[in-house]
Amino acid sequence: MQAPLALYLHFPWCVRKCPYCDFNSHTLKDELPEARYIDALLADVAAQAPRVAGREVTSIFLGGGTPSLFAPDALARLFEGASRHLRIAPDAEITLEANPATVERGRFAEYRAAGINRVSLGSQSFDDETLKQLGRIHVRADVLRSTEELHASGLTNFNLDLMYALPHQTTEQALADVREALALAPAHLSHYQLTLEPGTLFAAHPPPLPDDDLAWRMQVECQALLDAQGYAQYEVSAYATPGRQCRHNLNYWRFGDYLGVGAGAHGKITSSVVARSTHLREPRRYLASAHEGPQWREVPVEDLPFEFMMNALRLVEGFGLETYTAATGLPPASVQGTLDELAAQGLLEGGRAGWRPTPRGLHFLNDVLQRFLPGENSPVGARS
Repeated sequence: MQAPLALYLHFPWCVRKCPYCDFNSHTLKDELPEARYIDALLADVAAQAPRVAGREVTSIFLGGGTPSLFAPDALARLFEGASRHLRIAPDAEITLEANPATVERGRFAEYRAAGINRVSLGSQSFDDETLKQLGRIHVRADVLRSTEELHASGLTNFNLDLMYALPHQTTEQALADVREALALAPAHLSHYQLTLEPGTLFAAHPPPLPDDDLAWRMQVECQALLDAQGYAQYEVSAYATPGRQCRHNLNYWRFGDYLGVGAGAHGKITSSVVARSTHLREPRRYLASAHEGPQWREVPVEDLPFEFMMNALRLVEGFGLETYTAATGLPPASVQGTLDELAAQGLLEGGRAGWRPTPRGLHFLNDVLQRFLPGENSPVGARS
């Protein structure tokens, strides 16, 4: 059975680079090259389309950077052009990442008319002083206005991004952010801890963050609040109302296939082998070479257990061994010993019907995943 297919489109520009962000985003210093970049994305799609001929695209995700810097008519042209090269499902989930400060009034209705049917809004916090410390260009009022317009436009399937363990944050402040988010009735909530990623401004100049014990308390109490309000956790940092899980991200976690299009975008396609693609990250270099498509490399067989688990074990539901074999071509015996060891340590649970992380396993997920690296058999850390 062939893996589902998704399309990821990357938009690399932001009004300002956030000090915690390690994504491929670049501060927009000149006029946005909107038409040129849409042309480049379409040339990129055309170059990659033969690899997936006849396959149906079930979801599209516009990420960044800040895709909402691009006008609705530009995105409409992108979708129309992409549909000439790819078979896009009539009910495809099409998500736009949006910064609350970059969407003009009335634009969400226009984005919906262009084909967008899901929005991911980068709220991060509802405290204006915290947003300032995070380097965000929006304020709380922008989020309130944006969500009001999302509901008015009929785009009720939207996600709010929230962070916790922020500079100087208390548990009550983290809970207050979740309560404010829930009052806006999102279909989905991403709730993740601020981490200091290498190469970011925050990594070079760390702000005063809550310690590990306080961050853990925030996570547990916020999770309990979300659960009580009907938002079920289905992935490490993702919560949704019934039927509103992000189909695009589920495809990633289930080791599905996806074309990566745009500056710095990555892709994965499974045929007789599993292959991954990479693009040039710098926007000007990408614009000059998009028509050539990305560089592809075959994933070595010995790396496939880690590649699969890196995705599947993020899911609360876990995975079945038959899914592992179908996705990697490897027998269950290639991971059975490691699965049994992790189960004995209380980090995984399951058996023939399937395997999933325990709550403790989700908390120590990075340590769990290291056990699937080629030749790795290091002990998993324990929380005191």
